[in-house]
Amino acid sequence: MRIAKVSHLIFAVVLIGWGVVGLVRGDFAPGWQPVPASMPGRQVLVYLTALVCIVCGTGLLFRRTATLAARVLFAWLLAWLLVLRVPWMIVAFSVDHWWSASSTAVITASVWVLYISLASDWDRQHVGFVAGDKGLLIARMLFGLGLIPIGLAHFLYLDATAPLVPAWLRWPVFWSYFTGGAFIASGLALIFGVCARLAAALVTLQIGLLTLLVWVPMAVAGRLNAFQWGELEVSIVLTACAWVVADSYGGSPWLAFGSSQKQELA
Repeated sequence: MRIAKVSHLIFAVVLIGWGVVGLVRGDFAPGWQPVPASMPGRQVLVYLTALVCIVCGTGLLFRRTATLAARVLFAWLLAWLLVLRVPWMIVAFSVDHWWSASSTAVITASVWVLYISLASDWDRQHVGFVAGDKGLLIARMLFGLGLIPIGLAHFLYLDATAPLVPAWLRWPVFWSYFTGGAFIASGLALIFGVCARLAAALVTLQIGLLTLLVWVPMAVAGRLNAFQWGELEVSIVLTACAWVVADSYGGSPWLAFGSSQKQELA
């Protein structure tokens, strides 16, 4: 097997599960939505997207196929971001579009980092800008950029965020603002390379804790509606993605600043 890091294994398993959800529902799994109902061949794209997740997730588990799987998955997500996210933000700017664009940016950036870690000599020779150090820098910046709208949503939609805070934590408004600010601060740190390794680790911890402390207890208690089930699923995917990015800083100083920030993969 090719897997050398736990984060890569977890990501591959989550990716397979993400695909299975799409196949079972016969619709795009949360994280791929929204896709216009009027889009030609939409149902074919539903199953193709699910199969890409399952096949690429499985491919990531084996040495001979890991690089190809990462390459295909990155190309698929990049196309999704550029064709179905960015244009719709321009044509019809709304919460559905900028929220989905931010999560797609985070997932795409994470897969980009994963692809670079698995890149072969062919990738570095033929698409060196994408698969090399410059690509890694851009991928990390894209990841940070995607975190900022997620943080802003905690401020803009406080009425929806605060009630999700577990009662035993108290001060729901404080925690809503705190986690929102943490997302924004982490995003800026990754964009500008200021304590980026620390920021990536902390935002991974934060998303993981939000999943475990907010969404999982609500799911166990049977208090999730259809929309919130989607939020749980996306939160699991984002946790796995953030872990991949955080793991890529393994050889970097925790408190590096600007140009002193090590960019190559650990």
